Amino acid sequence: MPAIQEHDYLRLCAELATQLGISQSSARRKVELAASRTGAKDLTSRKQVAASLLSEAQDERKKANCDQGQVLDHLLEAEPLDEKFMLED
Repeated sequence: MPAIQEHDYLRLCAELATQLGISQSSARRKVELAASRTGAKDLTSRKQVAASLLSEAQDERKKANCDQGQVLDHLLEAEPLDEKFMLED
């Protein structure tokens, strides 16, 4: 399926990517997966899904009350399962 090239939809995905600290393609993929779970097929319903994901991400950021540096620090932390993983001996 070709990517949707509608301006408002792409803007919502870009804002979501900024809030989550991920790439725009990952944000679009996240929206597409959420839309497929809810059964959203048309563009307006996909925009609504993107807007709801964006508002959730903004709410989480407000709850955490952190700036961009703290978000980066959180993203760079190792998961508990991967803390002791070594790439080389």
